[in-house]
Amino acid sequence: MNSISKILSDNDTGKTGSHQAGILVPKSPAVLRFFPPLDRAQKNPRAVLRLTESTGKEWRFTFIYYNNSLFGGTRDEYRLTHISEFIRSHNLKAEDEVILSRDEHGTFHVSFRRRSSSRVGSDRVLRLRPGWKVLSI
Repeated sequence: MNSISKILSDNDTGKTGSHQAGILVPKSPAVLRFFPPLDRAQKNPRAVLRLTESTGKEWRFTFIYYNNSLFGGTRDEYRLTHISEFIRSHNLKAEDEVILSRDEHGTFHVSFRRRSSSRVGSDRVLRLRPGWKVLSI
């Protein structure tokens, strides 16, 4: 199973009151390999991910590449959007961890760990930019 995780910030949880389009995804190849490939020749390409919790509840997040810098604009970033409802429904706070997994059948799963249990003590953890980790490669 392939897994990545994001330790949430105050911004990610909406605590700061700032307006942002989802959670910033680093351009790290290790993280981007987790998501479906996007067509960079298309303006702002996206993929809707259907993720299932262990309870069977399904969530839909959108993985999007805001690439208008390739079309005369300035934006050049990946985002995971439509995740706010998941965060709110579980009352997740800064320092809690959202875990995204993809099984051998290509099915996406989502789970979380509260701050007190979000410590990962494995040598197989690749830490990337603040908050993101690749849990298995």
